Amino acid sequence: MARRFTDTGIEFDVVEVRFKNTRKSFFRNVNKLNLSKGDIVAVEASPGHDIGIVSLTGELVRLQAAKFGVDIASSEMKKVYRKAKSVDIQKWEEAISIEHITMIKTRKIANSLKLNMKIGDVEFQGDKTKAIFYYIADERVDFRELIKVLAEEFKVRIEMRQIGARQEAGRIGGIGSCGRELCCSGWVTNFVSVTTNSARYQEISLNPQKLAGQCGKLKCCLNYELDSYIDAQKDFPRTTIPLETKDGTAYHVKTDIFKRIMWYSFDPNTIVNITPVSVDRVKEIVQQNKLGVKVDMLCEPIVLETSANSKQPDIEPDFHNVIGQDSITRFDDTRNQQNRHKRKRPKRVIPNDQNKKSQ
Repeated sequence: MARRFTDTGIEFDVVEVRFKNTRKSFFRNVNKLNLSKGDIVAVEASPGHDIGIVSLTGELVRLQAAKFGVDIASSEMKKVYRKAKSVDIQKWEEAISIEHITMIKTRKIANSLKLNMKIGDVEFQGDKTKAIFYYIADERVDFRELIKVLAEEFKVRIEMRQIGARQEAGRIGGIGSCGRELCCSGWVTNFVSVTTNSARYQEISLNPQKLAGQCGKLKCCLNYELDSYIDAQKDFPRTTIPLETKDGTAYHVKTDIFKRIMWYSFDPNTIVNITPVSVDRVKEIVQQNKLGVKVDMLCEPIVLETSANSKQPDIEPDFHNVIGQDSITRFDDTRNQQNRHKRKRPKRVIPNDQNKKSQ
């Protein structure tokens, strides 16, 4: 297997290891193990050791660490001990199997202590000596008594870690409205704030039921194409500027950003008889209105050339929906139904013995 070296010829000794769900961390490969993506390894923890899966190796780890602001040259970076043995994997699987039961018990204990918090998930360390309890709370919670009860109940070291609604959805997982796995549980590791301006820039209807994800917050995917929309609208005129024509004042209704078409209506209160106008034409009308000139019409008339040498403009074929236009019984043979009643009954065959008797 090919080994991974840096530009200086020295093998890069830091790897990224993924634990339960989206939790990841960086470890130094001090033993020069030949690791590749997907290997199960035992890494240093506090206390004991943890079991994880290698998610990134080589020079890409340097870029990933810089993205999250991790100093890979630090001497305090934890180490990779070894590739996981069968005993390590067996204990790791045992720890995973009791996580859900532990979470249910912890929720009951928190309710008995009347704590205003929700236990969202529990993650045991690979050697079963430590457990991380992820919780959600709207206000500060004094969980010192809870830690004492949990330590006596489960005989492990307890760590409480607060998460938000987005992190909870990522840890629980699910299927989004697009039909695919939630981005937060699949590949998103850092959450960027999403505002309604992202929907406004993309001309999306501000419907809370459609814009909210399973976490109850605005969908993260609203930011994916935001930069493309902002770049495409850099030279667009402001939508608050009405267009003055001799037929009246036209008001902006909607915009098709990538086709560079803006739609206007002469009624400011209702959307009726909307007219598509190109962005260049809108800018031209705005300039003429600034000079005090009212244009004759929103769209310039199209003059078709009729000479023999002129070419007719290519007309783009339109889309036609033909689904449902055919009859659902078009494959049925109607002749069989019509001739069914006209068929003659088959002639009765008389056995030979009866023929002899009749003779």
